[in-house]
Amino acid sequence: MRRLLRCLFVAIVSLPFAVPAQQVSAQQAPALELPDNADIRIIVDISGSMKANDPDNLRQPAVRLLARMLPEGSSAGVWTFGQYVNMLVPHGEVNDAWRRQAVERSGQINSVALRTNLGEALQVASDRYLAGGDELDATDFILLTDGKVDIADDAGANEQERERILGSLLETLKGRGATIHTVALSGEADRVLLETLAAETGGSYSLAPSAEALTRAFLKALNTAVPQQQIPIEANGFAVDEGVEEFTALIFRADKEPAATRELGLVSPDGQEATAGSVSDNMRWVRETEYDLITVTAPAAGKWRINGELGEGSRVTVVSDLRMVVSPVPPTFTSNEPIDISVAFFEGEQKIDNADFLGVIEVQLTLTSADGRSGTKILSEESPPENGVYTDDIARLPDEGEYELDIVADGRTFSRRFSAVTRFVVPEGEEAVAVPEP
Repeated sequence: MRRLLRCLFVAIVSLPFAVPAQQVSAQQAPALELPDNADIRIIVDISGSMKANDPDNLRQPAVRLLARMLPEGSSAGVWTFGQYVNMLVPHGEVNDAWRRQAVERSGQINSVALRTNLGEALQVASDRYLAGGDELDATDFILLTDGKVDIADDAGANEQERERILGSLLETLKGRGATIHTVALSGEADRVLLETLAAETGGSYSLAPSAEALTRAFLKALNTAVPQQQIPIEANGFAVDEGVEEFTALIFRADKEPAATRELGLVSPDGQEATAGSVSDNMRWVRETEYDLITVTAPAAGKWRINGELGEGSRVTVVSDLRMVVSPVPPTFTSNEPIDISVAFFEGEQKIDNADFLGVIEVQLTLTSADGRSGTKILSEESPPENGVYTDDIARLPDEGEYELDIVADGRTFSRRFSAVTRFVVPEGEEAVAVPEP
Protein backbone atom coordinates (compact mmCIF):
# COMPACT_ATOMS: atom_id res chain seq x y z
CA MET A 1 0.00 0.00 0.00
CA ARG A 2 1.18 3.47 -0.79
CA ARG A 3 2.45 5.26 2.29
CA LEU A 4 1.98 9.01 2.05
CA LEU A 5 4.98 11.17 2.74
CA ARG A 6 3.68 13.73 5.17
CA CYS A 7 6.72 15.45 6.62
CA LEU A 8 9.01 17.49 4.41
CA PHE A 9 11.46 19.68 6.20
CA VAL A 10 13.27 19.51 9.49
CA ALA A 11 15.28 22.66 9.95
CA ILE A 12 14.40 25.05 12.73
CA VAL A 13 10.75 24.06 12.30
CA SER A 14 9.10 21.17 10.47
CA LEU A 15 6.94 21.85 7.44
CA PRO A 16 4.65 18.88 6.56
CA PHE A 17 3.39 17.69 3.20
CA ALA A 18 -0.22 18.49 2.53
CA VAL A 19 -2.12 15.70 0.80
CA PRO A 20 -5.83 16.09 0.00
CA ALA A 21 -7.84 13.34 1.66
CA GLN A 22 -9.45 12.31 -1.61
CA GLN A 23 -6.01 11.45 -3.03
CA VAL A 24 -5.27 8.89 -0.30
CA SER A 25 -6.10 5.44 -1.59
CA ALA A 26 -4.69 1.93 -1.52
CA GLN A 27 -3.25 0.76 -4.80
CA GLN A 28 -0.97 -1.91 -6.16
CA ALA A 29 2.64 -0.77 -6.37
CA PRO A 30 3.85 -0.37 -9.97
CA ALA A 31 6.09 -3.13 -11.26
CA LEU A 32 9.78 -2.29 -11.34
CA GLU A 33 12.12 -3.69 -13.96
CA LEU A 34 15.77 -3.20 -14.78
CA PRO A 35 16.19 -0.37 -17.29
CA ASP A 36 17.10 -1.06 -20.90
CA ASN A 37 20.54 -0.13 -22.20
CA ALA A 38 20.66 3.63 -22.57
CA ASP A 39 21.24 5.59 -25.77
CA ILE A 40 22.74 9.01 -25.02
CA ARG A 41 23.30 11.63 -27.74
CA ILE A 42 25.26 14.72 -26.73
CA ILE A 43 24.85 17.88 -28.84
CA VAL A 44 27.23 20.79 -28.16
CA ASP A 45 27.06 24.37 -29.45
CA ILE A 46 30.36 25.65 -30.93
CA SER A 47 29.11 29.00 -32.22
CA GLY A 48 31.31 32.09 -31.92
CA SER A 49 29.42 33.45 -28.90
CA MET A 50 30.92 30.64 -26.85
CA LYS A 51 34.20 32.58 -26.84
CA ALA A 52 32.60 34.97 -24.37
CA ASN A 53 30.41 32.54 -22.44
CA ASP A 54 32.97 29.73 -22.21
CA PRO A 55 36.36 31.46 -22.56
CA ASP A 56 38.30 28.58 -20.98
CA ASN A 57 36.48 26.00 -23.11
CA LEU A 58 35.15 24.07 -20.12
CA ARG A 59 32.86 22.23 -22.52
CA GLN A 60 35.84 19.97 -23.20
CA PRO A 61 36.27 18.54 -19.66
CA ALA A 62 32.46 18.46 -19.27
CA VAL A 63 32.11 16.24 -22.35
CA ARG A 64 35.04 14.10 -21.16
CA LEU A 65 33.25 13.57 -17.85
CA LEU A 66 30.10 12.37 -19.60
CA ALA A 67 32.17 10.04 -21.79
CA ARG A 68 33.87 8.52 -18.75
CA MET A 69 30.66 8.24 -16.71
CA LEU A 70 28.46 6.63 -19.38
CA PRO A 71 27.66 3.03 -18.42
CA GLU A 72 29.42 0.20 -20.22
CA GLY A 73 27.30 -1.32 -22.97
CA SER A 74 25.13 1.73 -23.56
CA SER A 75 25.14 3.59 -26.89
CA ALA A 76 26.31 7.16 -27.35
CA GLY A 77 27.48 9.77 -29.83
CA VAL A 78 28.64 13.40 -29.73
CA TRP A 79 27.72 16.13 -32.24
CA THR A 80 28.84 19.76 -32.47
CA PHE A 81 26.94 22.45 -34.31
CA GLY A 82 27.08 26.01 -35.52
CA GLN A 83 25.93 26.68 -39.05
CA TYR A 84 26.66 23.04 -39.88
CA VAL A 85 26.45 19.86 -37.82
CA ASN A 86 29.48 17.63 -37.28
CA MET A 87 29.51 14.12 -35.80
CA LEU A 88 32.43 14.57 -33.42
CA VAL A 89 32.29 11.04 -31.95
CA PRO A 90 30.47 8.40 -34.02
CA HIS A 91 27.40 6.85 -32.45
CA GLY A 92 28.21 3.39 -31.14
CA GLU A 93 28.55 1.09 -28.15
CA VAL A 94 30.23 2.62 -25.12
CA ASN A 95 33.41 0.69 -24.32
CA ASP A 96 37.04 1.56 -23.63
CA ALA A 97 37.73 2.30 -27.31
CA TRP A 98 34.70 4.60 -27.59
CA ARG A 99 35.68 6.45 -24.42
CA ARG A 100 39.26 6.93 -25.60
CA GLN A 101 38.02 8.38 -28.88
CA ALA A 102 35.57 10.70 -27.10
CA VAL A 103 38.24 11.95 -24.71
CA GLU A 104 40.69 12.54 -27.56
CA ARG A 105 38.20 14.29 -29.85
CA SER A 106 36.84 16.51 -27.08
CA GLY A 107 39.91 18.64 -27.73
CA GLN A 108 38.34 19.65 -31.06
CA ILE A 109 35.46 21.46 -29.34
CA ASN A 110 35.94 25.17 -30.04
CA SER A 111 34.06 28.43 -30.59
CA VAL A 112 34.66 29.23 -34.25
CA ALA A 113 31.38 28.35 -35.96
CA LEU A 114 28.93 30.81 -37.47
CA ARG A 115 25.21 30.67 -36.69
CA THR A 116 23.28 28.45 -34.27
CA ASN A 117 21.48 25.84 -36.33
CA LEU A 118 19.83 24.08 -33.40
CA GLY A 119 17.05 22.42 -35.36
CA GLU A 120 19.44 20.83 -37.85
CA ALA A 121 21.54 19.51 -34.94
CA LEU A 122 18.52 17.73 -33.43
CA GLN A 123 17.55 16.31 -36.80
CA VAL A 124 21.02 14.93 -37.58
CA ALA A 125 21.48 13.45 -34.10
CA SER A 126 18.07 11.75 -34.33
CA ASP A 127 18.58 10.30 -37.80
CA ARG A 128 16.83 6.96 -38.12
CA TYR A 129 19.88 5.10 -39.38
CA LEU A 130 21.67 5.56 -36.03
CA ALA A 131 19.20 3.36 -34.16
CA GLY A 132 18.32 1.18 -37.11
CA GLY A 133 14.68 2.18 -36.86
CA ASP A 134 12.20 4.86 -35.92
CA GLU A 135 11.96 4.27 -32.17
CA LEU A 136 13.72 6.59 -29.72
CA ASP A 137 12.02 5.32 -26.55
CA ALA A 138 15.35 4.57 -24.86
CA THR A 139 17.14 7.61 -26.31
CA ASP A 140 18.05 10.74 -24.34
CA PHE A 141 19.47 13.86 -25.97
CA ILE A 142 21.63 16.25 -23.95
CA LEU A 143 21.66 19.61 -25.74
CA LEU A 144 23.92 22.53 -24.78
CA THR A 145 23.62 26.00 -26.28
CA ASP A 146 24.26 29.58 -25.20
CA GLY A 147 22.17 31.34 -27.83
CA LYS A 148 19.04 31.54 -29.91
CA VAL A 149 18.05 29.98 -33.21
CA ASP A 150 20.20 31.74 -35.82
CA ILE A 151 20.25 30.35 -39.36
CA ALA A 152 20.30 33.61 -41.36
CA ASP A 153 20.61 37.38 -41.18
CA ASP A 154 16.85 37.57 -41.75
CA ALA A 155 15.01 37.75 -38.40
CA GLY A 156 11.87 36.40 -40.05
CA ALA A 157 13.68 33.29 -41.24
CA ASN A 158 15.04 32.67 -37.74
CA GLU A 159 11.59 33.01 -36.20
CA GLN A 160 10.13 30.66 -38.79
CA GLU A 161 12.79 28.08 -38.01
CA ARG A 162 12.14 28.46 -34.28
CA GLU A 163 8.44 27.82 -34.87
CA ARG A 164 9.31 24.72 -36.92
CA ILE A 165 11.46 23.37 -34.08
CA LEU A 166 8.68 23.89 -31.53
CA GLY A 167 6.10 22.60 -33.99
CA SER A 168 6.64 19.80 -36.46
CA LEU A 169 10.15 18.80 -35.33
CA LEU A 170 9.19 18.57 -31.67
CA GLU A 171 6.04 16.61 -32.50
CA THR A 172 8.08 14.17 -34.59
CA LEU A 173 10.64 13.60 -31.82
CA LYS A 174 7.89 13.21 -29.21
CA GLY A 175 6.10 10.73 -31.44
CA ARG A 176 9.26 8.67 -31.73
CA GLY A 177 9.66 8.63 -27.93
CA ALA A 178 12.73 10.87 -27.58
CA THR A 179 13.62 12.60 -24.30
CA ILE A 180 15.48 15.91 -24.56
CA HIS A 181 17.52 17.36 -21.69
CA THR A 182 18.58 20.95 -22.32
CA VAL A 183 21.36 23.02 -20.77
CA ALA A 184 21.41 26.79 -21.25
CA LEU A 185 24.84 28.35 -20.86
CA SER A 186 24.25 31.96 -19.74
CA GLY A 187 21.02 33.92 -19.65
CA GLU A 188 21.39 34.81 -23.34
CA ALA A 189 20.09 31.40 -24.42
CA ASP A 190 16.51 31.03 -25.59
CA ARG A 191 15.16 29.81 -22.27
CA VAL A 192 11.56 29.37 -23.44
CA LEU A 193 12.67 27.22 -26.36
CA LEU A 194 14.92 25.02 -24.22
CA GLU A 195 12.40 24.67 -21.40
CA THR A 196 9.68 23.71 -23.89
CA LEU A 197 11.84 21.05 -25.58
CA ALA A 198 12.57 19.52 -22.18
CA ALA A 199 9.07 19.77 -20.73
CA GLU A 200 7.29 18.40 -23.80
CA THR A 201 9.53 15.33 -23.96
CA GLY A 202 9.80 14.64 -20.23
CA GLY A 203 13.40 15.82 -20.00
CA SER A 204 15.22 18.17 -17.64
CA TYR A 205 16.20 21.81 -18.13
CA SER A 206 19.20 23.45 -16.46
CA LEU A 207 20.60 26.94 -16.55
CA ALA A 208 24.37 27.07 -16.13
CA PRO A 209 24.92 30.75 -15.30
CA SER A 210 28.64 30.40 -15.97
CA ALA A 211 31.01 28.00 -17.66
CA GLU A 212 32.18 26.88 -14.21
CA ALA A 213 28.66 25.52 -13.56
CA LEU A 214 28.55 23.63 -16.85
CA THR A 215 30.03 20.33 -15.66
CA ARG A 216 27.48 19.97 -12.87
CA ALA A 217 24.64 20.85 -15.27
CA PHE A 218 25.83 18.16 -17.69
CA LEU A 219 26.09 15.68 -14.84
CA LYS A 220 22.55 16.49 -13.72
CA ALA A 221 21.27 15.78 -17.24
CA LEU A 222 23.20 12.51 -17.41
CA ASN A 223 21.99 11.41 -13.98
CA THR A 224 18.40 12.13 -15.05
CA ALA A 225 18.85 10.19 -18.28
CA VAL A 226 20.82 7.28 -16.78
CA PRO A 227 20.53 7.10 -12.97
CA GLN A 228 23.66 5.37 -11.76
CA GLN A 229 24.19 3.11 -8.79
CA GLN A 230 25.85 5.04 -5.99
CA ILE A 231 27.07 4.42 -2.47
CA PRO A 232 26.67 7.23 0.05
CA ILE A 233 29.60 9.37 1.22
CA GLU A 234 29.55 10.12 4.94
CA ALA A 235 32.22 12.20 6.69
CA ASN A 236 34.53 11.87 3.66
CA GLY A 237 34.27 8.08 3.75
CA PHE A 238 32.28 5.37 1.99
CA ALA A 239 31.79 1.64 2.54
CA VAL A 240 32.50 -0.77 -0.31
CA ASP A 241 30.82 -4.18 -0.01
CA GLU A 242 32.12 -7.45 -1.42
CA GLY A 243 29.67 -7.35 -4.33
CA VAL A 244 31.22 -4.19 -5.84
CA GLU A 245 33.21 -4.99 -8.97
CA GLU A 246 34.33 -1.40 -9.58
CA PHE A 247 33.76 2.04 -8.13
CA THR A 248 34.31 5.52 -9.52
CA ALA A 249 34.76 8.47 -7.17
CA LEU A 250 33.90 11.81 -8.75
CA ILE A 251 35.31 14.51 -6.47
CA PHE A 252 34.52 18.09 -7.42
CA ARG A 253 36.90 20.86 -6.42
CA ALA A 254 35.65 22.99 -3.56
CA ASP A 255 34.61 26.48 -4.72
CA LYS A 256 37.56 28.38 -3.24
CA GLU A 257 40.18 25.68 -3.66
CA PRO A 258 42.87 26.48 -6.29
CA ALA A 259 42.91 23.75 -8.92
CA ALA A 260 46.67 23.95 -9.43
CA THR A 261 47.54 23.33 -5.77
CA ARG A 262 44.73 20.97 -4.89
CA GLU A 263 45.66 18.08 -2.60
CA LEU A 264 43.54 14.94 -2.63
CA GLY A 265 44.16 11.42 -1.44
CA LEU A 266 42.22 8.15 -1.49
CA VAL A 267 42.88 5.80 1.42
CA SER A 268 42.03 2.10 1.09
CA PRO A 269 40.70 -0.05 3.97
CA ASP A 270 44.24 -1.26 4.75
CA GLY A 271 45.49 2.32 5.15
CA GLN A 272 47.33 2.70 1.83
CA GLU A 273 46.95 6.20 0.37
CA ALA A 274 46.91 6.92 -3.36
CA THR A 275 47.23 10.33 -4.99
CA ALA A 276 46.98 11.63 -8.55
CA GLY A 277 50.71 11.07 -8.99
CA SER A 278 50.86 7.68 -7.27
CA VAL A 279 48.22 5.06 -8.03
CA SER A 280 48.05 1.27 -7.75
CA ASP A 281 47.75 -1.11 -10.71
CA ASN A 282 43.96 -1.44 -10.42
CA MET A 283 43.36 2.32 -10.27
CA ARG A 284 42.88 5.11 -12.83
CA TRP A 285 43.09 8.73 -11.72
CA VAL A 286 42.09 11.58 -14.03
CA ARG A 287 42.54 15.18 -12.92
CA GLU A 288 40.60 17.98 -14.62
CA THR A 289 40.24 21.66 -13.70
CA GLU A 290 36.90 21.15 -11.98
CA TYR A 291 37.12 17.59 -10.70
CA ASP A 292 39.10 14.42 -10.03
CA LEU A 293 37.76 11.09 -11.33
CA ILE A 294 39.16 7.98 -9.63
CA THR A 295 38.19 4.50 -10.83
CA VAL A 296 39.18 1.40 -8.84
CA THR A 297 38.65 -2.09 -10.29
CA ALA A 298 38.19 -5.08 -7.95
CA PRO A 299 38.37 -2.83 -4.87
CA ALA A 300 38.96 -4.20 -1.39
CA ALA A 301 35.80 -4.41 0.70
CA GLY A 302 35.67 -2.10 3.68
CA LYS A 303 35.77 1.59 4.55
CA TRP A 304 37.53 3.88 2.08
CA ARG A 305 38.41 7.44 2.99
CA ILE A 306 38.98 10.63 0.98
CA ASN A 307 41.62 12.99 2.27
CA GLY A 308 40.80 16.48 1.04
CA GLU A 309 37.93 18.87 0.57
CA LEU A 310 34.87 17.63 -1.32
CA GLY A 311 32.94 20.07 -3.49
CA GLU A 312 29.19 20.03 -3.98
CA GLY A 313 27.98 17.17 -6.18
CA SER A 314 30.80 14.74 -5.32
CA ARG A 315 29.68 11.11 -5.51
CA VAL A 316 30.79 7.48 -5.72
CA THR A 317 29.19 5.25 -8.35
CA VAL A 318 29.53 1.47 -8.42
CA VAL A 319 29.29 -1.49 -10.76
CA SER A 320 27.66 -4.38 -8.91
CA ASP A 321 25.20 -7.25 -9.42
CA LEU A 322 23.33 -6.01 -6.35
CA ARG A 323 21.34 -2.99 -7.52
CA MET A 324 18.75 -0.67 -6.05
CA VAL A 325 16.24 0.31 -8.75
CA VAL A 326 14.05 3.38 -8.30
CA SER A 327 11.10 4.36 -10.48
CA PRO A 328 11.73 7.38 -12.75
CA VAL A 329 11.51 10.77 -11.02
CA PRO A 330 9.87 13.36 -13.30
CA PRO A 331 11.65 16.70 -13.74
CA THR A 332 8.53 18.53 -12.53
CA PHE A 333 5.42 17.61 -10.58
CA THR A 334 2.28 19.20 -9.15
CA SER A 335 -0.24 18.32 -6.46
CA ASN A 336 -2.50 17.05 -9.27
CA GLU A 337 0.28 14.87 -10.70
CA PRO A 338 2.34 13.68 -7.71
CA ILE A 339 5.55 11.68 -7.81
CA ASP A 340 5.03 7.95 -7.26
CA ILE A 341 8.12 6.46 -5.66
CA SER A 342 8.91 2.74 -5.97
CA VAL A 343 12.13 1.12 -4.75
CA ALA A 344 13.25 -2.48 -5.26
CA PHE A 345 16.48 -4.48 -5.11
CA PHE A 346 17.82 -6.77 -7.81
CA GLU A 347 20.46 -9.49 -7.72
CA GLY A 348 21.56 -9.81 -11.32
CA GLU A 349 18.31 -9.87 -13.32
CA GLN A 350 16.14 -11.13 -10.45
CA LYS A 351 14.09 -8.86 -8.17
CA ILE A 352 14.61 -9.73 -4.50
CA ASP A 353 11.50 -10.39 -2.39
CA ASN A 354 13.11 -12.53 0.30
CA ALA A 355 11.83 -11.24 3.66
CA ASP A 356 15.02 -12.22 5.51
CA PHE A 357 17.14 -10.12 3.13
CA LEU A 358 14.75 -7.16 3.03
CA GLY A 359 14.15 -7.28 6.77
CA VAL A 360 17.60 -5.92 7.60
CA ILE A 361 17.50 -3.04 5.09
CA GLU A 362 16.61 0.50 6.11
CA VAL A 363 15.35 2.56 3.17
CA GLN A 364 15.04 6.29 3.70
CA LEU A 365 13.98 9.17 1.47
CA THR A 366 15.35 12.69 1.93
CA LEU A 367 14.22 15.89 0.23
CA THR A 368 16.39 19.01 0.24
CA SER A 369 15.25 22.42 -0.97
CA ALA A 370 17.40 24.93 -2.83
CA ASP A 371 17.88 26.94 0.38
CA GLY A 372 19.18 23.91 2.29
CA ARG A 373 16.13 22.81 4.29
CA SER A 374 15.75 19.05 4.35
CA GLY A 375 13.70 16.28 5.85
CA THR A 376 13.86 12.49 5.88
CA LYS A 377 11.31 9.70 6.05
CA ILE A 378 11.94 5.99 6.60
CA LEU A 379 10.19 3.92 3.92
CA SER A 380 10.95 0.59 5.64
CA GLU A 381 9.24 1.18 9.00
CA GLU A 382 6.74 -1.64 8.50
CA SER A 383 7.28 -5.28 7.57
CA PRO A 384 9.09 -5.85 4.25
CA PRO A 385 6.63 -5.68 1.33
CA GLU A 386 5.63 -9.10 0.02
CA ASN A 387 6.44 -8.15 -3.55
CA GLY A 388 9.77 -6.55 -2.57
CA VAL A 389 8.74 -3.05 -3.68
CA TYR A 390 8.79 -0.11 -1.24
CA THR A 391 6.37 2.66 -2.25
CA ASP A 392 5.50 6.21 -1.34
CA ASP A 393 4.35 9.35 -3.07
CA ILE A 394 5.09 13.06 -2.88
CA ALA A 395 1.98 15.08 -3.56
CA ARG A 396 2.65 18.59 -2.34
CA LEU A 397 5.49 20.68 -0.93
CA PRO A 398 5.32 23.96 1.00
CA ASP A 399 7.04 26.03 -1.68
CA GLU A 400 7.53 25.99 -5.42
CA GLY A 401 11.09 25.36 -6.53
CA GLU A 402 13.77 22.76 -7.15
CA TYR A 403 14.40 19.92 -4.73
CA GLU A 404 17.05 17.22 -4.52
CA LEU A 405 15.65 13.78 -3.81
CA ASP A 406 17.91 11.17 -2.21
CA ILE A 407 17.06 7.55 -1.44
CA VAL A 408 19.60 5.67 0.68
CA ALA A 409 19.42 1.97 1.54
CA ASP A 410 21.51 0.63 4.42
CA GLY A 411 21.69 -3.16 4.55
CA ARG A 412 24.38 -3.35 7.25
CA THR A 413 26.80 -5.17 4.94
CA PHE A 414 26.06 -2.93 1.95
CA SER A 415 24.62 0.49 1.09
CA ARG A 416 23.23 2.06 -2.06
CA ARG A 417 22.20 5.61 -2.97
CA PHE A 418 19.93 7.12 -5.63
CA SER A 419 19.74 10.86 -6.31
CA ALA A 420 17.59 12.99 -8.58
CA VAL A 421 16.45 16.59 -8.96
CA THR A 422 12.81 17.58 -9.41
CA ARG A 423 10.80 20.79 -9.34
CA PHE A 424 7.47 21.38 -7.60
CA VAL A 425 5.21 23.79 -9.48
CA VAL A 426 1.74 25.15 -8.85
CA PRO A 427 -0.42 24.80 -11.99
CA GLU A 428 -1.20 28.06 -13.76
CA GLY A 429 -4.38 29.61 -12.42
CA GLU A 430 -4.09 27.88 -9.04
CA GLU A 431 -2.86 29.42 -5.84
CA ALA A 432 -0.29 27.84 -3.57
CA VAL A 433 -1.97 26.05 -0.67
CA ALA A 434 -0.63 27.09 2.71
CA VAL A 435 0.87 24.18 4.62
CA PRO A 436 0.25 24.50 8.37
CA GLU A 437 3.14 24.25 10.74
CA PRO A 438 2.80 21.70 13.56
